[in-house]
Amino acid sequence: MNDQHAIGIISTGSYLPANVVDNEEVARRAGVTAQWIERKTGIRQRRRAASFEATSDLAAAAARCALAQAGLDPERISLILVATSTPDHPQPATASIVQSLIGARNAAAFDVNAVCSGFVFALTAAERMLRAEPEDSYALVIGADVYSRILDHSDSKTAILFGDGAGAVVLGRVPTGQGTLSSSLLTRGDQHGLISVPAGGSRRPASAATLAEGGHFFRMDGRGVRGFVQENLPQAVRALLAKAGTAAGEVHHFVPHQANGVMLGEVWPGLGLDAATCHLTLERLGNTGAASIPITLDLVHRQGAFAEDELLLVSGFGGGMSVGSVLLRWAATTHARPSAAERQDAPLQLVLAG
Repeated sequence: MNDQHAIGIISTGSYLPANVVDNEEVARRAGVTAQWIERKTGIRQRRRAASFEATSDLAAAAARCALAQAGLDPERISLILVATSTPDHPQPATASIVQSLIGARNAAAFDVNAVCSGFVFALTAAERMLRAEPEDSYALVIGADVYSRILDHSDSKTAILFGDGAGAVVLGRVPTGQGTLSSSLLTRGDQHGLISVPAGGSRRPASAATLAEGGHFFRMDGRGVRGFVQENLPQAVRALLAKAGTAAGEVHHFVPHQANGVMLGEVWPGLGLDAATCHLTLERLGNTGAASIPITLDLVHRQGAFAEDELLLVSGFGGGMSVGSVLLRWAATTHARPSAAERQDAPLQLVLAG
């Protein structure tokens, strides 16, 4: 690999809606208690988008934050990928709306839907596409979801988990040896029924019947999802590290999809990342879908917790069913060092120490 082909994260950004929703409010509608929610998920709070905010609004705000940290004009961006499973509309792509909102007139823009794995899938696609672009090209990769709009708030299996938010990273050229070192994407389509929104597409178009039966709400087989993650995430992490020729003990930081704190606590010992810190933001933000990894990256980065050249492993898992992981050597500390004010303002995150 040479300098021309080393691609990495050079800045981060995020946006969290102002409305904080605690477990008491969620519990009342779901028919459970606040204590039960925390015991089952590790979540205490989540954010909820305002009535006037759509996914593109959250995504654009996170993108502006990442661009500001990098000191880049939006017209310098050549590629925008938005990972979301809660788009503004079935069409056009939410990414095209984001392009317009931020004034990135020279960028190609499209969406990626791998549900909660979407950011990792989009990051991998953007990194590979950017290698073919001129040396001074940049890409915006955004994860954004507004799950509050597709939840059945009386369903205790799903309503307790999700929050709204957006996170973004800017990708660009970095020195040799930094940036993305290896990536791995996996889909198990035979298990796609574990997570779904059954109606509203070409198979079951919207109708009075689908509305009456709640077919447009998010549905999840929680036990099946847990089993999928417990089986596939450790295998995917081991395979990626072997592919990269990296020992598990060399990894400094692990940033997973913020699905469920209890589930992550159960799977964590089997990953073999004993020397790494597992960064969790879900206690205060819940599961923000494709946004959870980039939001966590941004909050941890702005606290100054990532050092230059440290190894980071990010892993997403979600509907499809899908698993995606990326191993990278951190470069954004030099490219865009967070200010002391940013570190002070960033919410504290929980960690699982190795």
